[in-house]
Amino acid sequence: MSAQSIAVRNPATLQTIAELPVAQPDDVAAAVARARKAQAIWQDTSFAERSRLLYRLRDLLLDEQEKLADVLTSETGRPRAEVYGNELFYLCDAIGVWAKKGADYLRAEKIRPHFLLLKAKKVVTIYSPRGVVGIISPWNFPLTLTLGEAIPALMAGNAVVIKPSELTPLSALFGAELVARAGFPKNLFQVVVGYGETGEALIDHADMIAFTGSVDTGKRVMRRAAERLIPVSLELGGKDPMIVLKDADLERAAGACVWGALMNAGQVCTSIERVYVEAPVYQQFVDKVVEKVRAIRQGPSDDEVDVGSMTSEAQLQKVEAQVNEAMAQGAKALVGGRRNPRFKGNYFEPTVLIDVDPSMSVMKEETFGPIIPIVRVEDAEEAVRCANDSRYGLSGAIFSGSAKAAFRLAERMQSGSLCINDSLVNFIIPDAPMGGTKDSGFGYRHGAEGIRKFCQQKTIVTDRSGRKEEFPWFPASAKKTRQIRHLLALLCRSGWSNKWRALKGLIKS
Repeated sequence: MSAQSIAVRNPATLQTIAELPVAQPDDVAAAVARARKAQAIWQDTSFAERSRLLYRLRDLLLDEQEKLADVLTSETGRPRAEVYGNELFYLCDAIGVWAKKGADYLRAEKIRPHFLLLKAKKVVTIYSPRGVVGIISPWNFPLTLTLGEAIPALMAGNAVVIKPSELTPLSALFGAELVARAGFPKNLFQVVVGYGETGEALIDHADMIAFTGSVDTGKRVMRRAAERLIPVSLELGGKDPMIVLKDADLERAAGACVWGALMNAGQVCTSIERVYVEAPVYQQFVDKVVEKVRAIRQGPSDDEVDVGSMTSEAQLQKVEAQVNEAMAQGAKALVGGRRNPRFKGNYFEPTVLIDVDPSMSVMKEETFGPIIPIVRVEDAEEAVRCANDSRYGLSGAIFSGSAKAAFRLAERMQSGSLCINDSLVNFIIPDAPMGGTKDSGFGYRHGAEGIRKFCQQKTIVTDRSGRKEEFPWFPASAKKTRQIRHLLALLCRSGWSNKWRALKGLIKS
């Protein structure tokens, strides 16, 4: 491997599966230029035509699901079942949502002015495509966060250029093949493979950037985009808390915790990474979680495997360092706590930690691995305080026998979205907006906000009165000034007596 090429490895076997040329800055500029020409034609297509092509793309995804699973598992090390149940299922469902609802989300909206003297104005706000959208995506969901992020941008009338993670570019490239086969215009959807320099070049030429990744990289993206004053959306890290109250269904809570923390080996922005349990049920909950984690089957991709390898060796080292630090400071691993010695690749054992405290990095920083730290709290108030004591605010979960009590706690949680008596499900509802707060970024995916972010909102005001001139126009006069002052008092002063005096003054003037 050199600076001019990328070697893609299977993280489960550590074998090289592909070597790809790196797109240089000039290559990225050329790709954006081609995309801009394609977009000029695409923006004039009807929503019905865009929907037709999206449905065709969905059919191809289903037709090619076996090959798609081969590609995804080989570059991520994930179980095959996760490809079908998570990436492909989500993507096909999301395509249906955008194809059906995209036009409604972007429909022109009429606005009725409240000011009486402006009632003769027709006011309409419309949504126009931004042009070329650059998508810089991570390695944890290499299809969902590339092709899946591109679908609403395409539906909105944009062209898309994607810079996938250098660890997992093959899924995006295969997605580009399917987009071309579906009949989308040539160069409307392109992929540029490379490292940070390639992503920087995309920021330098695209009309908008949608970034998903780490906080530090997100800040660099925003700084570079600020030089051109182009919009960005940032979905960054998470340290998502789970609260288990004493009246919760512990069996369901434990199952949701294990799923929410270990799915995709914990490599999910909305993974459960901190668990706070009320004291009366703490030990019961811990016992149930430990039992379920002990039953987890880890190994190479297979339909009977629950958890696969981690995708990134660098991330594996971070997880290992966090766990080792925590254990050196007094935490205990009831299950796991080390790399899995049975496998050659990037495998870390599903781990349950207790006796952790807020000072440990495993409780402060994003872990992005198969780790479940569990903390005993005295009551719901302490749980909320602990949950909010984080620089992140992406997602979270609350388990309680009272949906009303849980909802009240959810309103106080500092995160962009929450699940009550469930986990992770908030991501797979394309109808509902999802985004973060604090260091978890800003901007939304899904819902109306998830497609409108790829548009420039434009307001058009049309006069319908037919008058030769408007009252505020030149020339100015003392009479106009008096009338404006009386009108201002009439509209804005409180009290009927004041309004009556203003009305009489306006009539008199």
